[in-house]
Amino acid sequence: MSMNATSAAVAGAVTFLWVGMVLAISFIEAPLKFRAPGVTIPVGLGIGRMVFRALNRVEIGLASVIVVAVAVGDPQAGTVVLIGVVAVLLAVQLAVVRRRLNRRSDRVLAGEQLPRSRGHVYYVGFEIAKVLALTALGVSLAAA
Repeated sequence: MSMNATSAAVAGAVTFLWVGMVLAISFIEAPLKFRAPGVTIPVGLGIGRMVFRALNRVEIGLASVIVVAVAVGDPQAGTVVLIGVVAVLLAVQLAVVRRRLNRRSDRVLAGEQLPRSRGHVYYVGFEIAKVLALTALGVSLAAA
C-alpha cells in the first residue's frame, strides 16, 4: 500500500525546502560571512548565532510539518525510519553540538583567546548527515 498522495507531496516539498535551507545557510552563508571585509570573529559569531538560532527553529517547525503530514498519510516503514534518523540527527545536533558551540562562542565573545575547536567540524558532519538523510527521505516520499 502506498502513502496518501497529498501527504507525500506536502512532506516531500517541505523536506526539499529544508534541504535547500541547510545547504544555503550552512554551506554557503556561514563560511562566506567570515570572508567579508570588516567582519571580525566576534561579529561573525554574533551573526552566525542569530542565523543558526533562526534556522534551527525553522527546522523544528519543518520537522513537525513532515511528521504530521506523514502520520496522516499511512507511511511505509522505510519512510518512518528516515524521519526517525532525521529527528535524531537534529536533536543531537541541537542538544549536544550546538549547545557546546554556544558555550564556546560565549567565551570568545567575552574576550577569551581559545585554541581552535573541532566543534564546527562535528556540526558540519551532522549537517552533511542530515542533508543525506533528508534527501533520502524526499526521494522516498516522491516515490510514495
